Amino acid sequence: MAVAEDGPDAPGPAGPGHEDGPQDGDETIALRMEQLIIGAERQYTPFQAARAAGVSMELAARFWRAMGFPDIGQAKALTEADVLALRRLAGLVEAGLLSESMAVQVARSTGQTTARLADWQIDSFLEGLTEPPEPGMTRTEVAYPLVELLLPELEEFLVYVWRRQLAAAAGRVVQAQDDAEMVDRRLAVGFADLVGFTRLTRRLEEEELGELVEAFETTAADQVAAQGGRLIKTLGDEVLFAADEPGTAAEIGLRLVETLGDDPMMPELRVGIAFGTVTTRMGDVFGNTVNLASRLTSIAPKDMVLVDGALREELTSAGLAPRSEKAADTEEGRAAHYRYALQPLYQRPVRGLGIVEPWLLTRRGDSER
Repeated sequence: MAVAEDGPDAPGPAGPGHEDGPQDGDETIALRMEQLIIGAERQYTPFQAARAAGVSMELAARFWRAMGFPDIGQAKALTEADVLALRRLAGLVEAGLLSESMAVQVARSTGQTTARLADWQIDSFLEGLTEPPEPGMTRTEVAYPLVELLLPELEEFLVYVWRRQLAAAAGRVVQAQDDAEMVDRRLAVGFADLVGFTRLTRRLEEEELGELVEAFETTAADQVAAQGGRLIKTLGDEVLFAADEPGTAAEIGLRLVETLGDDPMMPELRVGIAFGTVTTRMGDVFGNTVNLASRLTSIAPKDMVLVDGALREELTSAGLAPRSEKAADTEEGRAAHYRYALQPLYQRPVRGLGIVEPWLLTRRGDSER
């Protein structure tokens, strides 16, 4: 959106550049596809779009960069939909509902999330459905009518899932004890990391590696969701999750080890979980608790779950684990039907976090998986 490189090769927000430049068949189909998806034709330069939306060029450029779109000079590559999007964001600021910086954050978080979703849908989903059914047909010729059929259904589904997620997030905010807890909250945070992933990248073919990563991410996402946690992000060979309840996080960690351990094609797994104050920003989590969970993951034995002292205290206080095996062997302890066992490991210094005493988390023998 911003004024930058100009010329016949300058890209549009999501693809081709000048509408009036020379185009071959694929570029023509790409433009038709863009018009189908966006629902409008290119007719504005960035300057014209900003003026039509009633915003400054500087603010328009900030919004578009935040959404993840490239600078396009003054190519006529923007549509009425782009103008409406700018007008909506600017309207929220003018009405006092959002500050300008918050509106930029909204644009950035939405852009980052949907960019990954769009890439996945094209690379893994749409690509698999557009294999030409007859010799001589191109993939693009198959893709257009397919997108035309799928677009309204996928749009409705996206809005449905977003509303569901928004309702869940709003519920967590309503249940917060005070305003500070909305940003700085006490959560259980965990990492799950595949062991020896770097070696696998040298040994496996790209397609096999992609299938392994997809299987890992899918399994992790399913287990985190099923137990009531939240998948914060995936990093190929590692996932980051969070849970409001310590017992939920403990269950997620053990389920991940158990489920992935049943797959002979999957490498071993390390899991580290810590409990404490966490700062949340744009769907991500930050702070010493997150750093500690990462460090615990790096020192965890293979196919094991390590937790910190704070999570151990929460689990024992909730009656989910005994304070010691001696306590578990008493008559009262046997009647408690503890779900988990906790074994202390040697204290060790952790860079930037001081001395840490990790605890090995396992299931008790009589607990159900």
